[in-house]
Amino acid sequence: MRAVDITGPEARAFLRYLLANDVQKLRTSGKALYSCLLQHDGTILDDLIAYFIREDWFRLVVNANTTAKDIQWLQEAAPGYTVTVVPRFDLGMLAVQGPHAATKLLPCLPDAIQNPVFALPPFHALEQADWFISRTGYTGEDGFEIILPNDQLERFWQQLAAADIQPCGLGARDTLRLEAGMNLYGQDMDEQVTPWASGLSWTVDLRDTQRHFIGRTALEQAQANDNSPRFIGVVLVGKGILRSQQTLYADGKPVGCITSGGFAPTLQRSIGLARVNVDDDVPLTVGIRRKQLPVQPVKPPFVRQGQILVTV
Repeated sequence: MRAVDITGPEARAFLRYLLANDVQKLRTSGKALYSCLLQHDGTILDDLIAYFIREDWFRLVVNANTTAKDIQWLQEAAPGYTVTVVPRFDLGMLAVQGPHAATKLLPCLPDAIQNPVFALPPFHALEQADWFISRTGYTGEDGFEIILPNDQLERFWQQLAAADIQPCGLGARDTLRLEAGMNLYGQDMDEQVTPWASGLSWTVDLRDTQRHFIGRTALEQAQANDNSPRFIGVVLVGKGILRSQQTLYADGKPVGCITSGGFAPTLQRSIGLARVNVDDDVPLTVGIRRKQLPVQPVKPPFVRQGQILVTV
């Protein structure tokens, strides 16, 4: 991940123009907001979290693989506003996730911020000197993301390891976010699709009719036409593994595809996210190794904080 600071007296107005969600909702220091960064045609350049720190300072946390194009996009839009775009290449991030994240993490933090961090509500952050700690994550569990200077990362990693906090790879992370029904940029959303086609309509705020943001006109036109595919969850009924790009069928005809798929240890079933062009009552199958196997459509998330939320 990459932190990018937006500073200056027009930081709020700038982000109200840049983001599909409305940072006008952010009034308490440390409050966070999930949003898409859109292109003018309404397709998704990236998804990110925006934090309000002060009226002249917001922090964005963007995806690593999209950092270069995000920064370019922000810098090209900035001249119309009294703002400065500051990519924080001097900072890195560690995430501590899981049901015992708070109790495991707190002893590793500086004494002065242990109690404030423990009291953080979800989707809030605390800024203390060089440390920025948010109660956010990409796993469907409780957890924290800690942004701190690069030269302190290795020492902090060693502290976490000494506290028996186990390292976790991207494969495990991907399993968790899939069970939690969380989109992955580059698979479930990208520069070819809109939030309407990605299950992200809840991140688009159209309530303020006077707020013009990049992509709004295109989104409103697509919404009026009502021709966007549906974004759903699916559970494989039999044996097999769902994978990205597998074709979904209705009555033997292609009607969509799996965008993300894998085995869900919590459900002991294979699950996936999918984009389809049929109604929700149409039976679906998926093509796996020249066979069409039945899948059960469900509404994500599949699992949150260890609890199964779908009937399979």
